[in-house]
Amino acid sequence: MSTARTNKSVTTATLRKSVIDALEELKAKDVREIDVRGKTSIADLLVIASGTSARHVKSIADEVSKFAKKAGVMPLGVEGEQEGEWVLVDLGDVIVHVMLPRIREFYGLERLWTVGDHGHEVDAAHAS
Repeated sequence: MSTARTNKSVTTATLRKSVIDALEELKAKDVREIDVRGKTSIADLLVIASGTSARHVKSIADEVSKFAKKAGVMPLGVEGEQEGEWVLVDLGDVIVHVMLPRIREFYGLERLWTVGDHGHEVDAAHAS
């Protein structure tokens, strides 16, 4: 059985919309998107969001998985659900990080992935 990264009939744009819809559905905070094409081969887009509690973080990540499945993409993996401080949902071309604010601040993924960039980080609330 082959393990495709994503269902090729589902575009990255379609998957991105499903992820953003899921994050909005469960009121994720401070949603950011980072285009990582050309920086890494692991994904095209990172989406980073915060939850207000460990339970909220887990619920948001679960909703992202559900919305992705509805769009035709099975998550390749979900990590961190046990603790709920930082849950990563690997959807192939899109990787979603849902974190508690203090964990997000400590690791600074936005800073890590946008060093030297000009305008590649997008506030999802203002993206079209």
